[in-house]
Parts: sequence; structure tokens; C-alpha cells
Amino acid sequence: MAIAQKMAQFMGKSSWIRKMFEEGARLKALYGADKVYDFSLGNPNVYPPDIVHEELVRVAQESDGASHGYMPNAGYPWVREKIAEFLNREHNLVDSTGQIQGLPLSADHIIMTCGAAGGLNVVLKALLDPEDEIIVPSPYFVEYGFYADNHGGVMKAVPTKPDFTLDIEAIEAAISPKTKAVLINSPNNPTGQVYDMKTLLELGELLNQKSDRYGRRIYLISDEPYRRIVFDNTEIPSILKVYSHSFIVTSYSKDLCLPGERIGFIAVNPKMENVREVIDALILANRILGFVNAPALMQRLVARLQGVSVDPMVYQRKRDRLFGVLSDIGYECVKPKGAFYLFPKTPIPDDVDFVRLLQEERILAVPGTGFGCPGHMRIAYCVDDATIEGSLEGFARAFKRVK
Repeated sequence: MAIAQKMAQFMGKSSWIRKMFEEGARLKALYGADKVYDFSLGNPNVYPPDIVHEELVRVAQESDGASHGYMPNAGYPWVREKIAEFLNREHNLVDSTGQIQGLPLSADHIIMTCGAAGGLNVVLKALLDPEDEIIVPSPYFVEYGFYADNHGGVMKAVPTKPDFTLDIEAIEAAISPKTKAVLINSPNNPTGQVYDMKTLLELGELLNQKSDRYGRRIYLISDEPYRRIVFDNTEIPSILKVYSHSFIVTSYSKDLCLPGERIGFIAVNPKMENVREVIDALILANRILGFVNAPALMQRLVARLQGVSVDPMVYQRKRDRLFGVLSDIGYECVKPKGAFYLFPKTPIPDDVDFVRLLQEERILAVPGTGFGCPGHMRIAYCVDDATIEGSLEGFARAFKRVK
């Protein structure tokens, strides 16, 4: 065999998202793009805010030859300082007058990364020994298992409650002497669920108890690229206040609509034990994984855009339209509190078969099987309104065919 056996196995069960995206390309070639309703990929259709392009032009004009050279592997210190200052305000670690409310972040606690995916790989590289376990609530982002495997770890999925909130008892039952971290994603992809402060505090207390019991630290990793896309005045708790041994990993892919630019960061909780050693390991991992450093131009850009985001009401309006019609048809779905996905139950148990039925209506959704949650499907509604409106009759016809 020309390629590694493990890669051959991975390719056999590779991302359903990409499979459906490729199927969409085939159908569009046959019927025309306007006759195919593609909800497969979480690729924002909303353009970046105007200020993003304005500042990008300014950054490019101000650049000189030195602007494209290497910098510290953690990123430009002044960029990291800007981000730390913003996070201190966003997470209420300092108040509006600048008074310290907790142990604040500094530039030293920020590592610039090639997106959230790069950041997660950096964190796992820094933490994992062979066979260490990462607990992930299900449903989960499809790549998490591959990321854990990249660094010798094992992903251990645990169920959530019927409304996709965290099941603390299930997490407790899954923790073992091999557990190194719990990885959460809120707002969640694929469900749009947001975990509340009460539940997260219970999780933090559990991790402290289990860390003491097993004599080794269990970390909490919060994957937060959708943090600023929330609806109905939902609040996103600060993971930094929940648990001292925590990491935030995020990107600007969703809130600034820059997924192709691969820019994000890791924030390390300043209260973490051995925090300097952990930060040094993250910086080394950033380099030896081949990222070296996050893109220089994008670092300079995002430093100017702290607090800037797309208007979440754009997505809330799409959510309300699609959720309302699908509910009226008869689909069962938990109403998302954030992100830009619906995760309804499929009207037959076999989600893969139902998604194939939707393809006959030229609708592309992703089976919940790919997210570790069979019997559901993910619908990414970060699409133009014409795609939503054009799909509605097809969703109704598919439902009626099996009911």
C-alpha cells in the first residue's frame, strides 16, 4: 500500500461534511447552482464587516519588507497584548475602570495560531502522552477524534442530555486514570446549544475532584469560534472563571467571516498550575507541528479589530425562518441558542438514508452519524435566503415520503 494503513482507514470514515460538499458540487454541475440547496458546510455566506477590508488595506499599505518576516512563535507581542486586554474586558477580569477583578491575562498567556483547528492541535500536542483520553460530549465536531489521534491520544465520546446540554453524570462515569482533558464546544457545532454557568461550574468542580483522586491534573479545553454568534440575549459564561486549569481556543473564522485566512489564538488561564511550563510547551508545539507562527498579516489585522463582529441577527433571522418551517412540517429540533446550525431528528432512524432521500430533492445536509449522534442531521443555515426558501418544499416532500 502506498499510503499509511491508518490514513487509509481514516479516509474510509472521513468527514461527512466534505462528502456532502463534494456531492453538492456534482449536483450543481448537473442542475445548476440555483437548483441545489446546499446546507453541508459551515462556510459563512455573510461578508466580513466593512471595517475588516478597510483595515486590511491600511495594514497592507503600512507594511514594509520586515513585515513579512518571522516573529516569536507565539506571535507578535503587541498583538497578543491587544487580545489579552480585550479578553480581560470580555470575561470581566477587569472592570470598566480598569480595576482588576481576578488574575488578568497578559500577552504571555496568548499564543497566536493558524485558526482554532491549529490551536486545538497545539494544545493536544502539548498535553498528551500516548493513550491519554480526551472526553468529548456528543454530538461533537467531526475532526476532534483525528486531532486526538494526531498526538497519540484517544477521544472518548459521552452522551449529552436530550436537549444537548452537558450530562455531568455521564462525564463523571467516563473519567478514568487516563483522562487528560475534557473538550467542550459552546456554542456547539452541530447543535447550536450553549452550556450555562451552573452546569460549567459543576463540571469544574468535578474535574477538581477527579484530579485530586487520580493525582494528575485534568484540563478543560473550550473550543469557542462561535462565541459571538448567539441569539435571544443568551450569555456565554467565561470558562476562565469556571476552572483554573482551562484553555480557550478560538478563531476569527466565524465572527469576522475569515475562515480561509486561518487566524486564531489560544488563551491560557493565568491561574493554571505550572502555567509557564504549559505556555512554553504550547509555543514549542506551535513550531514543531509546522505552523511556526500564525500569518503575520492577519495578526496585524485582527489586532485592530478586537470586539468587531458580524451582526448575529443576520443568522438569528435565518434560524427563525428555517426552524419555524421545519417545526411546522413535523421535524423535531432543539432550538439553537448560537452558531448557525440546526440539528433536527431525522423522521426515520437511519439518518444516512434520510439524507440520501433529501439529495433526491437536491438538498444537502450532513448525517448526524458523522457527529457521533445517529438519527439526526446537521443543516448549516449560513447560506443565502434563496437557498433556504428554495429548499422548504423539498424538506416537506421528503418528510411526507416517510410519514
